[in-house]
Amino acid sequence: MSGRARRWTGVLIVALAVLSVHSSRADEGMWTFDNPPRAFWKARYGFEPTNAWLDHLRLSSVKLVEGAGGGSASIVSRDGLVLTNQHIAAGQLQKLSTAERDLVRDGFYARARSAEPRLADIEALVLVSYDNVTARVQAAARAGASDADVAAARRSVMAAVEKESLDATGLRSDVVALYNGGEYWLYRYKRYTDVRLVFAPEEQIAYFGGDYDNFTYPRHDVDFAFLRLYENGQPARTEHYLRWSTAGPSDGELVILSGNPGSTDRLQTLTQIRYQRDIGNPLQRTVWESRRDTLASYSKAGPEAARRAGATIRSLENSLKRLVGQQQGLENPRVLGQKEEEERMFRSAVARNAAWQRTYGEAWGRLDAVYGELAQRAPRLAFSTLGVSRLGGYATTLVRYADEIDKPNGVRLEEFRDSRLETMRSTLLSSAPVYPDLEQAVLAGWLEEARRTLGAGDPFVKVALENRSAADVARAAIVGTKLADPAARRMLLEGGPNAIRQSTDPLVALARRVDPVLRELRAWQDERLRSVEASAGQQIAAARFAVYGNTVYPDATFTLRLGLGRVLGYEEDTTLVPWKTTFYGLYDRAESFGEKPPYRLPARWRDARNTLNLSTALNFVYTVDTIGGNSGSPIVNRNGELVGLNFDSNQQKLPNRYLYIDEAEGSRAIAVHSAAIVEALTKVYGATDLVAEVIGSR
Repeated sequence: MSGRARRWTGVLIVALAVLSVHSSRADEGMWTFDNPPRAFWKARYGFEPTNAWLDHLRLSSVKLVEGAGGGSASIVSRDGLVLTNQHIAAGQLQKLSTAERDLVRDGFYARARSAEPRLADIEALVLVSYDNVTARVQAAARAGASDADVAAARRSVMAAVEKESLDATGLRSDVVALYNGGEYWLYRYKRYTDVRLVFAPEEQIAYFGGDYDNFTYPRHDVDFAFLRLYENGQPARTEHYLRWSTAGPSDGELVILSGNPGSTDRLQTLTQIRYQRDIGNPLQRTVWESRRDTLASYSKAGPEAARRAGATIRSLENSLKRLVGQQQGLENPRVLGQKEEEERMFRSAVARNAAWQRTYGEAWGRLDAVYGELAQRAPRLAFSTLGVSRLGGYATTLVRYADEIDKPNGVRLEEFRDSRLETMRSTLLSSAPVYPDLEQAVLAGWLEEARRTLGAGDPFVKVALENRSAADVARAAIVGTKLADPAARRMLLEGGPNAIRQSTDPLVALARRVDPVLRELRAWQDERLRSVEASAGQQIAAARFAVYGNTVYPDATFTLRLGLGRVLGYEEDTTLVPWKTTFYGLYDRAESFGEKPPYRLPARWRDARNTLNLSTALNFVYTVDTIGGNSGSPIVNRNGELVGLNFDSNQQKLPNRYLYIDEAEGSRAIAVHSAAIVEALTKVYGATDLVAEVIGSR
């Protein structure tokens, strides 16, 4: 057995044992701000944050939303300065770049605020307040109603709650389901749509080691970037911001993380986990590999093509590597054995109480049935879309907008509710550059993969291709469309539903042609899959509360969460892994590989070698429970001072989407040390004004 195989086996054996006990035996948990485990934190660490302390951290934390993606960030000065990762900002750097000015490759620093360029289609959200609206939403579940009727009523109530809040406060208002529908919370966000770029390093130093070093440790990445929030054309005056610690954390120190973990499935049933192992994850891998391969082929056309596709390729490679690690965890038979035991114990506890069994017992069977149906529909759901192409996404949004906007708010698709319209409009009218040749390649590759996977007789494939080749359909749609011009999109949007319905634009026509098929699939998801997930999930959540109380944290939902742990190295196989790396290690690793890619240093980093304090801590590992979406999360000490910036995790942590991997087995998150950021800004980039702003905010 290889060392890696032995390591995975050891990780999973201990992780499975840990799962059967309360999380108080480890730094497990992605806790909502309304329900932090105060007693446990006090007992384990002597840490007793006040409500004011937690409020300040929350109001200094930022969620960045860009299309369907995004990440975490934090406010670090009174003038709206925001800290996040370079890899979170990379898509925006790509959109600002040209063939002559590659900000991804060369980095960027605005030496004056007047030189800070505005970013396209990105929002920064600060969670201002939250209210429990569970009773109101769950009241929509009428006795005797079907799952579909209940789901429709629930969506209507959620839309009404969001609209009432938006009208009353002017804040973006989202109803969030927690515990798979066990609780519903109204989150109100301060929304910043004018976000500008201040600083980003070269990708080669932010992503030093490339995919070889991704999800590994020791690590040597200078993965940070600064943005700025603006209001009314001026830097936002932000009352709450994190003070900067120039010393950073030390070995063994308590640290607290605030961020937006994307998604976990730890509370799912055994049937749902098996679905992910057998169908969901393999299908997702096919989708991502197909997209990556299409872009890789396009990139061979030349340096400019490679630049245009590069950021998306790297994002897909990162996602694939993470997915492979998660799947390896699920394919270990001990994982399913432990999930079986967990579910057996839970359901046995329910069955022993006649009232619980009568109220909750049939929920698991209902989920089993609907996931059997999902297994048959999954490939169609995955490939029936035009949204992999940016222009295809714009066309789909316009066609859907025309059909949805005149409906009552409560029955619209959720992305067209009044509370979401401003976000939809800002995305649709983005000024980000669009490259028609790239769009054509992406759409052609996607339609061909859909034909290959689903077959020529599939409803989506039939109406999309109309017996033509994927290449011909993509060429006709992209070459003839006007949607690459934001003004054309604005004209259609402002022209209203009739203008969109009467448009002869070939890409709009394609979106209109496939929309009935997409709506049929969406209706099944909303009225069958999601309705059963919500109603059965609500029952199982209530059963869990009845059996275990409220000591369980909800699965991640890309909403703000708290985590707590220690800065801590670990053992791997027969060696020790240090809690930190230094700039010495960066230069040693570059030299050891002869500075061959991906270990080549940018020129300014070679030049700065003799001016840097090479003993400065660069990256560090810590035990807080994190997952994708936590990239860019601030890490603070007991005093609420920023000591680090989360950017990755090691391989041992990858299966934690489905189960918590205990710190004793080397599961670690990886961060940039606050001292490294100041050292790099000062000695490499000469960004003294920026340093003065963050240090002056202490």
